Amino acid sequence: MAQRLIKIVMAPTYLERSRSLLDELDNLTYWEEEESENSVVCNVLSSVERCEEVMDCFEQQFAHSEGFRMIVFPVEATVPRIIEPVEDSTTETKADKAARVSREVLYSTIVDSTKNNRTYVMMVVLSTVVASIGLLNNNVAVIIGAMVIAPFLGPNVALALATCLADKELGNNALKTFGSGILIVLALTICAGYLLPVDSTVPEIAARTEPSFYDIVLALASGAAGVLAFTTGASASVIGVMVAVALLPPLATFGLLLGNGEVGLSFGALLLFLANVICVNLAGVATFIFQGVTPRVWWEADKAQKASKKALTIWAIGLFLLCTLLIIW
Repeated sequence: MAQRLIKIVMAPTYLERSRSLLDELDNLTYWEEEESENSVVCNVLSSVERCEEVMDCFEQQFAHSEGFRMIVFPVEATVPRIIEPVEDSTTETKADKAARVSREVLYSTIVDSTKNNRTYVMMVVLSTVVASIGLLNNNVAVIIGAMVIAPFLGPNVALALATCLADKELGNNALKTFGSGILIVLALTICAGYLLPVDSTVPEIAARTEPSFYDIVLALASGAAGVLAFTTGASASVIGVMVAVALLPPLATFGLLLGNGEVGLSFGALLLFLANVICVNLAGVATFIFQGVTPRVWWEADKAQKASKKALTIWAIGLFLLCTLLIIW
């Protein structure tokens, strides 16, 4: 079972209270060390599932205390091994309800993907170039390479997380980053479509101009799998999701066809791109809710619950309208 080492820095006067908290939490390995005259460090070895429980408990008690800080480290292994107590199968524990990383770890993992910096711009440009070359030459392997780069997956998952945490700043950053990426892709692909010959009968291009209900089901499943990969710390699984629910190739196809003057065909690629975006966000919000990702304090949780319901409604309406367009199309 994956472990985390939580280092809790606090004033020495709070040490007794911290011991009481850890004793109340049960079945945790912890030890103390003196850092200086004004602070001590309490080290807690916890499973990934209980990490959030421990952090919430200490944050509630010491968040406003001077010098308080918690730092979380991944643990590769411990010797001797830590044997988790066997729970009664009839009792549902907190870990059963949310076998995931803590919201703080999840937040720090996802928030980096919303940074609209030089690296992100270069990743968008490079993946657009790779996807365009793959589409124009009907090269599946090259297109998969662009899928793996996948600069758009992070901002969409961040948008779903922002909804569940009622984090307006994170949501705005995710939208700005995603929007700027879309503009870059369209600018590059429309120019490429205008300057280069585009054969709309090429299978890799034609396949993205005819979206179907299978694509919607695929995007929903892949979006849920992507969020599960983030929340459980299974980062290797995200690669598969990047390939399954590719956001950039349909958008690149739309730009290439639009630049080539084939507006009718380009609309089909645009529908596929919108389908993937809607489904990733809809499945993302639903999966975060299922995983129990909520703010710590009750007033933020109430606001987040309303935001999540509103987002689910908006994305569901968008999906319904999209399905209607597919039937007409």
